[in-house]
Amino acid sequence: MSLKKKIRDFFIKLGSKLSGGIDQDTSDAIISGKIADGIEPLLRQAQAEGIVMLKNDGTLPLKKSTVSVFGRNQINYFFSGYGSGGDVKKPYVVNLVDGIRNCEDLRLNEELAKLYKDWTDKDEIDHGYWGHWPYSYNDMPISEDIVKKASEESDAAIVVIGRSSGEDRENVLEKGSYYIKDEEFELLNKVTNYFNKVVVLLNVGSIMDFSWIEKYKDKINSVLIVWQGGMESGNGIADVLSGKVSPSGKLTDTIAVEYKDYPSSENFGNAEFNNYEEDIYVGYRYFETFNKDKVLYPFGFGLTYSKFSIDLKEAKDKEEYFDFDIEVKNIGDYKGKEVVQIYIQKPNGKLGNPYRQLVDYKKTKELDLNESQNLKFSISKEVLASYDDSNVTGNKSSYVIEKGIYVFSIGSDVRQAKDVFSIQIKEDIVTKKCEEAMAPQEDFNILKNDNGKVEKIPVTKRTVSLKERILSELPQEIPMTQDKGYKLKDVKDGNVSMDDFISQLSLDEMEAISRGDYTMNNKLGPAGNAGVLGGVLQSLRDKGIPPLTTTDGPSGIRLFTGCSLIPIGALLASTFNTQLVEDIYAKLSEEMVDKGSDILLSPGMNIHRSVLCGRNFEYYSEDPLLTGTMGAAAVRGTQKMGVSACPKHFCCNNQEFKRTTNDSRVSERALREIYLKPFEICIKQAKPLNIMTSYNRVNGVWSHYNYELCHTILRKEWGYEGSVMTDWWMQYKPSPEFPNIQDNGYRVRSRVNILMPGGKRLGRKKPDGTLLKTLGKPDGITLGEIQRNTKDILNYIISTNKF
Repeated sequence: MSLKKKIRDFFIKLGSKLSGGIDQDTSDAIISGKIADGIEPLLRQAQAEGIVMLKNDGTLPLKKSTVSVFGRNQINYFFSGYGSGGDVKKPYVVNLVDGIRNCEDLRLNEELAKLYKDWTDKDEIDHGYWGHWPYSYNDMPISEDIVKKASEESDAAIVVIGRSSGEDRENVLEKGSYYIKDEEFELLNKVTNYFNKVVVLLNVGSIMDFSWIEKYKDKINSVLIVWQGGMESGNGIADVLSGKVSPSGKLTDTIAVEYKDYPSSENFGNAEFNNYEEDIYVGYRYFETFNKDKVLYPFGFGLTYSKFSIDLKEAKDKEEYFDFDIEVKNIGDYKGKEVVQIYIQKPNGKLGNPYRQLVDYKKTKELDLNESQNLKFSISKEVLASYDDSNVTGNKSSYVIEKGIYVFSIGSDVRQAKDVFSIQIKEDIVTKKCEEAMAPQEDFNILKNDNGKVEKIPVTKRTVSLKERILSELPQEIPMTQDKGYKLKDVKDGNVSMDDFISQLSLDEMEAISRGDYTMNNKLGPAGNAGVLGGVLQSLRDKGIPPLTTTDGPSGIRLFTGCSLIPIGALLASTFNTQLVEDIYAKLSEEMVDKGSDILLSPGMNIHRSVLCGRNFEYYSEDPLLTGTMGAAAVRGTQKMGVSACPKHFCCNNQEFKRTTNDSRVSERALREIYLKPFEICIKQAKPLNIMTSYNRVNGVWSHYNYELCHTILRKEWGYEGSVMTDWWMQYKPSPEFPNIQDNGYRVRSRVNILMPGGKRLGRKKPDGTLLKTLGKPDGITLGEIQRNTKDILNYIISTNKF
């Protein structure tokens, strides 16, 4: 048997051959239970609101129209991504043609649809295997005679172009992935030759090349990014095509003219490491500052069927906040929603700053013709500050508001936002003093804004001793006792302290608490679970520690039972509607309780540093504020029923290629202002009970061994009180600072509480001994560290609905 066949068969056994993102026969799923009552209309609304309309000359909406749909993705639709982010056993899916059939204002050219159905029934798709999925599907050859006949029987043509998404692989600079295929050009040429009205739908998981749109000029009338919208995809799209819903989605990423124009393009895809030379100038921060001419569609852009005016009514400079009262009025011909975005321009100062930075946003309700709504904003003055990691302001490792003029702008995207309010700061102000943490150890240059011109400066390197920091912060130990009969519920009820409960636990019991059980689909949880943690030993269950089930979850609950498949993260963020996202995840929370899932491994919150990152579909945006607030909404919704969210991947998982070994080399300032900021926002706004580290290294240290990430910043600076777990596996390595400590001992010393359950631990079926191996030895793990680790996990457990 070939290695490829062995790998394929292995993942088939794991239930991973077919992703939830593929139009598969749902009879393969073991359907039991039910989806949450009322979730379907929310998913339909999200699909509609997340659609980003890039172009429209008035062709849309297509009211009372007969449409001919071209492209096999009308049937073999991408509903989600491949891998853990989309592998959900959904009870049903609505593809594009079924959505059009369900719409009373649209009529489908059934003769053409039957041609595609007959052809796709015979042309079986090879979905590949884990990390080796197709980027797109081959399409049905179509003659000019068929296109001509369809044009004579229809009012408009809809061309669907599809691209898959998936983890553990990147998008590539090839036709059929990032670029349009030759056969797609041929189809577009034929359709635009015979139809006067042509609408292109992009069923994609992330940004691709869009330069081809300009080549067709007015031959293509409308272009919409419809993303991958989960099981209600077709219905939500039909609502927009027919005019039942006006599109209101906005781009969460800048679309550049060419791939090489993106600032990360020269430092992405390397096997060993990537230098984040663009520094804080990610996405629109780079383009609006240095390269405006290389933008096709700016961040926040998205057309609607209507028109809106956005006017500042009042701005107040208060002691700790800026208050804005902004009126939005529908001055167009259709009902619809608009997004108000507020940006700040900081003085360039000594630190250097981008031209604009998003500081808040809100979406209106659906406004009728001539209807207006006043949106109230209260923005913390902390947004004025920038992080000084170099001591250029004389305030090293601090957030500083530099003296100068600060200008606020409002609008519906970053490019057309208008300046409306400004203040002058006369002296530098330190808003927060921090500890240096996670600074680079290697030399490389980073960008700095020299009044709109690119300057390159050396990155500021590490100056503190990690070993001394860890030794100075070791916890005291709790004297160990015999089993006193205390139950964890006694702690919850306030009858016993947590320290007293922990004192009766044996070393083996605390070791078991520090890891999950060893296999997926664990018998202690529902069928198809990702793994179980907590009460994995009978003696722990006897003490009242329940087993808790983890499930993959960015696009729904990954079990062997039928669960709702929700839209991908990129679509949800494009709605700019945090309340809608919270409501969807609140419904998922109900399903978790019903199906026995305790921890949803979601949301994905990494920054879209490169448009080629294969996991961008799970993540939200190039912008940290949008990412953080969307993630916070998902967490609030998930945790409404006493179960837990688990934001991931903490941090800098911006590349899937060599994701378990690649080193993200990034300045401390860019970490704090860009890559850590979404997690900080999420933690402070929503208080997730768990968080998951990433596979990769950051400045030479794996995230699951990163003390300064998981202790200095996460717990000491941000005040996080939950539990931290690894991703499915970790690199088994010794500590550079304490060479005798390795693997799980190294992990626990680094404040990473739980070795992720599942995955069979690379063949291990019992404790590897590395947690307790150095206990009591010089520079070895201490009893206090093991007990502190246990306390972190048990404090999380007693906060769940199990109690």
